[in-house]
Amino acid sequence: MSATSILTLYERLYAHYGPQHWWPRRYGGNWEIVAGALLTQNCAWRNVERALANLYAAGVDSADAVLSTPLPALQELIRPAGFFRQKSAYLHSLAAFYLKHGEEYATACSAAELQRRRRELLALRGVGRETADSILLYAFTQPIFVIDAYTRRVSERHLGIADAVSRRYDDLQAQFMAALPKDTQLYNEYHALLVQFCKDSCLKKGCGALCATLAGGEGGVEAGETDSVNCCAAARHAAKNRC
Repeated sequence: MSATSILTLYERLYAHYGPQHWWPRRYGGNWEIVAGALLTQNCAWRNVERALANLYAAGVDSADAVLSTPLPALQELIRPAGFFRQKSAYLHSLAAFYLKHGEEYATACSAAELQRRRRELLALRGVGRETADSILLYAFTQPIFVIDAYTRRVSERHLGIADAVSRRYDDLQAQFMAALPKDTQLYNEYHALLVQFCKDSCLKKGCGALCATLAGGEGGVEAGETDSVNCCAAARHAAKNRC
């Protein structure tokens, strides 16, 4: 599959949907993103929002507050997110890590250093690749592409990556990052756009009308085909002008 096809799909999705303003958050602050990235594991986002609302209503609105909350109380607050006993322990561990490394992780770094930070996150209980990369990209604005079930579905159906659903996470991530400019905001937008596209059309049960319009149907996007709008530049412009 050509690199152009991966970029072209981004351009089409961006032209159709525009900037997504991710990560979705109601309360502000990087800790909300970090907590949400962990709570969303095996959980619909609407239930994560309920858990976050419980936390913030109870004043458990920071990593410090999480650490000072006993596990039984924390479990009740995050119960809507499911697996609340495990996630409460994971959240405690992640809060301690965030307090120790948060400022450091928000600084720009080399590719080698980014991988070192990623390995540190992955060493935490309950933090897998998707969670670690979501935290690095959305909370700390590091240039790393997030792979999730939506990315795999679109890749297999529309980008001609036949084994995308079963391919190793890091291998599929490397393919996307090799095909795209190294641009944190583009990675941010692309992941968010894929989520919206799969909610609207590229459903688990099959493709909808937008699949044929935006992704070229089951046949995928033609290599070398681009839209007239420069969506990469548009995404960067939107980020600079974002409130």
